[in-house]
Amino acid sequence: MCYILYELHPLIPDIFIASSACFLLIYGVFFSLSEGKPILVRNLGFLTLQVSLMSFFLSFYQPSYSITIWKNLIISDYFTQDIKYIIILFFVFWVCLTFFYNIFEKINSFEYWILMLLSLLAIILITQANDLLFIYLVIELQSLVFYILASFKRTSEFSTEAGLKYFVLGAFSSALLLFGISLIYSLTGLTNLSDLAKLFTGIILEESLITVGIFSGLVLILVALLFKLSAAPFHMWSPDVYEGSPTSVTAFFSIMPKLPVLSLFYRFLLFSFHDFINIWYIIILLSVFLSILIGTLSAFSQRKWKRFFAYSSITHVGFFLLAMSLGDRESISNSLFYILIYLITMLGTFSIVLSLRFFNYNYHHQTRYLKDANSLAKINPTIAIIFSMVLFSMAGVPPLAGFFAKLFVLLSALQSGAVGIAIFIVLMSCVACFYYIQIIKTMYFNTNIKWAILYPVEKFNALILSISFICLFLLFFDIEFLSIITHWISLAFLN
Repeated sequence: MCYILYELHPLIPDIFIASSACFLLIYGVFFSLSEGKPILVRNLGFLTLQVSLMSFFLSFYQPSYSITIWKNLIISDYFTQDIKYIIILFFVFWVCLTFFYNIFEKINSFEYWILMLLSLLAIILITQANDLLFIYLVIELQSLVFYILASFKRTSEFSTEAGLKYFVLGAFSSALLLFGISLIYSLTGLTNLSDLAKLFTGIILEESLITVGIFSGLVLILVALLFKLSAAPFHMWSPDVYEGSPTSVTAFFSIMPKLPVLSLFYRFLLFSFHDFINIWYIIILLSVFLSILIGTLSAFSQRKWKRFFAYSSITHVGFFLLAMSLGDRESISNSLFYILIYLITMLGTFSIVLSLRFFNYNYHHQTRYLKDANSLAKINPTIAIIFSMVLFSMAGVPPLAGFFAKLFVLLSALQSGAVGIAIFIVLMSCVACFYYIQIIKTMYFNTNIKWAILYPVEKFNALILSISFICLFLLFFDIEFLSIITHWISLAFLN
């Protein structure tokens, strides 16, 4: 009995989230047939917020130690605990950000919040996965929930199309992942990442059938993970899914899955397959080049917010991968620093996009096109100024936080000798500034023939926007604060 409690102790937040999702599902089924269904959805929204806050406190006050449980399927150490804090904290921010959007858009299905809790559970488990089979299972759990969320608006053809495309392409990537796992298992007899790290440490690479098979399995798994991260050339699902999904789900896809998949990259490449760095470094570098090239150039032709941010996120994924591919402690720290700035920026961006709700001819509508920002500086000068600062941070303009995030990645690339890719990234960043400045020009210099009435910004959205803006603007005065945190997390991973 004591041994069972000892194994379950690191999973207390996960068990709490899973049990709360089951309880809320029963609660929703019992009361969904009542007349106050929208009230039920609001109740479930606030209960989801309370569950996420409670899980954050359970994780924060849980003692941290390094342990593997469930036959070494799950690892709990300082690194996973720190990543778990960040993920749950941003989930809390996301719930606050999108709560009133669901009320305005009449997303009255109580299953929405249950699915979000299940996706949070899957995302947390991904960060703790220590076995290839368990990685496959939790990624499939996350993917199944994401398929439903992408097609949640059943009355919308775009949402149905997004869910179908995501399902077909996601099934293909899952097949590649399973095939790669089967190749590695058939040749080594191992699926545990710790055991694979011990086996491959100091391995002598020879031109043999076994080595070719391991290379093939590594490449297949890497391709499947790059698909989940929406990195080029495996990005084809991202713009369509972002566009067809409800905006709250698009914000979730932009914010939540990036950090757990990146932590999985750390454990898979830098821990288990570090001795194969000559192989996977070339693949990662090619993906970095294509992600930044395709993401930057494709964003120019976009006319809708969500597709624009989809291609922008593909560009940022290139920075994540470049920092991670160098394979040392500084690379882990710099990639974590970049992704935290990216998550804060996405919170601010979607808090603005979700707040741009116009009232015309007795009906209100959510903004969809970039041109809806015309004359925003005259309609709401405060939002226009903050949005300009957020866009400048995304472009990497000093002294905002986005500049330091890109600077640290480029400095680590130069220190490792990747001069060519660093020069290419600088040139592409200069090109990317044009479409960010174009949005600012739309807000300040374009005029509307008919003036639109803008809905007041909700309190939660204003709070999240303020937090994001303060972090992006004031981080310049104490850049070491976030840098020390990322260094601490990187040291926790290596130890």
